Amino acid sequence: MDLQQLLSECVKRSASDLHLKSGSRPIVRVHGHLETQDDLPAVTRDFMRKTAMNMLGEIRYNALMEGEEMDLAHTVPGIGRFRINLFLCQGDVRAVLRHIPEHIPAFEGLHLPKVLERLSQERRGLILVTGITGSGKSTTLAAMLDFMNRSRNDHIVTIEDPVEFVHEDKKCVISQREIGQDSTSFAQALRAALRQDPDIILVGEMRDAETMEVALHAAETGHLVLSTLHTLNATETINRIISIFPPHQEDQIRAQLSAVIQGVVSQRLVVRADGKGRVPAVEVMMMTGLVRDSIRDKTKTPQIPNVIAS
Repeated sequence: MDLQQLLSECVKRSASDLHLKSGSRPIVRVHGHLETQDDLPAVTRDFMRKTAMNMLGEIRYNALMEGEEMDLAHTVPGIGRFRINLFLCQGDVRAVLRHIPEHIPAFEGLHLPKVLERLSQERRGLILVTGITGSGKSTTLAAMLDFMNRSRNDHIVTIEDPVEFVHEDKKCVISQREIGQDSTSFAQALRAALRQDPDIILVGEMRDAETMEVALHAAETGHLVLSTLHTLNATETINRIISIFPPHQEDQIRAQLSAVIQGVVSQRLVVRADGKGRVPAVEVMMMTGLVRDSIRDKTKTPQIPNVIAS
């Protein structure tokens, strides 16, 4: 069985992820649970190495074999697109492949609240989508970008590692840039984006203070910035951003955040009542005077859940 057949089986079985390990049968994640596929043959060391070489090319394959992990996206016509992480484990190549839906779903299809349409109409500021790995953050952001792409005439720049959903120009002009291929880092690509006449900038992840600082500057100077964080709720999101910076900058960052943030969408996937699949459970923090005050004043930040609920 070749890789294309394995990926086809992955999609047929409604799997979100496929794990490949030398000497073991393929393992898929379905509705959050890992399942060994006993009806499929075990993958071999030779298969894993040849597959990695075909996907990476000689230079990147050699880097992989020297211990460098590799992230990439791979499209199989008629089957779909996959985000792939390749890594070594005791000298053997392993792979985890995540299925990316071929068509960008709309808010309704994802069972997302109507308020996200309103949030997607913002013209400037910072919007964050948060949640643990595998909670659907990338899919929600893709739906928001597609809504913007269909409803406004803007230049959208995305900075991703790797590019997941592929967006075609509709009403917007879209520039999708991949870290490692089109730029060396999120911070560098974000600084460059400010010179590319953007209206909307999507930053796949804000991993460090430098990227966060440039993102806040971009939001302050009239751009709409969208990004993700691995946080569970709005309060944790605010605290996480502030903790990235040195203590002497806390008051400044709180003031900047309270001025530019437009919304925080925190989500997790829960099993449907009928047991057939998962749907998002979503908390949305929209901006009000009370919310902005709770961000600016650290003694009031713990009150954010009560402010959202009121």
